[in-house]
Amino acid sequence: MKIHSASIPLQGINDATTKKHGVRLFVLRLDLNHPLISGNKLVKLKYNIEEAIHQGKQTILTFGGAFSNHIAATAAAGKECGFKTIGVIRGEEYAELNPTLAFAKECGMTLHYVSREAYKTKTSHEFIAGLHQLFHDFYLVPEGGANELGIKGCTEITKSIHFDFDVVCCSCGTGATLSGIVQSLKNNEKAIGFQVLKGENYLKTEVDSWLKRLNAPITDNFRIEESYHFGGYAKVNKELFEFVEWFKNENCIPLDYVYEGKMMYGIYDMIKKGQFESGKTIVAIHCGGLQGNLGIDKYRIGNPK
Repeated sequence: MKIHSASIPLQGINDATTKKHGVRLFVLRLDLNHPLISGNKLVKLKYNIEEAIHQGKQTILTFGGAFSNHIAATAAAGKECGFKTIGVIRGEEYAELNPTLAFAKECGMTLHYVSREAYKTKTSHEFIAGLHQLFHDFYLVPEGGANELGIKGCTEITKSIHFDFDVVCCSCGTGATLSGIVQSLKNNEKAIGFQVLKGENYLKTEVDSWLKRLNAPITDNFRIEESYHFGGYAKVNKELFEFVEWFKNENCIPLDYVYEGKMMYGIYDMIKKGQFESGKTIVAIHCGGLQGNLGIDKYRIGNPK
């Protein structure tokens, strides 16, 4: 059984900033490709689910934090495709579930909490063996859907762009989505990955490693922009919060604060600084993640300490 996905619209942005600097900006609305398994999570899960079916598995196990888009998407995909799902959750269990974990549980996902220290060893043979002792047979999808099959799905993202463009942009956590996009580009097209985690050069190393493992051609058609993580993963301040609200009101496109808001803020800042030449066509990939906004404490963001 395959996940049904909707057609993906490309929405043009024609506001004061793009007009002033003479750039053409479009948003590929992957957030609209499915009501529950939206964005790049759907394409990352696509071939993993096909492989789980091929292997005759009945259970999918994966990993994520308490507000993980991937956990929510995997739970919904399991429900739609008839799989049992297990989410290995980083951190302690709370008496009251947050919206992400409540949704996952409603979809039938079994939530298994591990300490943050133990979670760091989640890819080790010993840790995986322990999970098999607890849950027996399952198909394992890495955190964020970051494996070869997840990247294969991401190579198909740019097929929805039916015109010539100069630059395609995406937000980056693990680098898997960017690794897929990079492989799909034509010679005159470039990609920029907007890093949402704090750390110098780590993401470039991750993408290079993926491309090497996949025997993809060595290329210089992408770069990582490290300047817009706002202090680290899930770090948000008043400036970003106000930008996301402005962008939604101006363009009728909601953004999440952890991924897409940071990417779009970065694109606008680069446009204003003249880092995109007049006449260039930019496509921003909206990778979804809107469910995560339910966990944002707006008061804290609006009044940072």
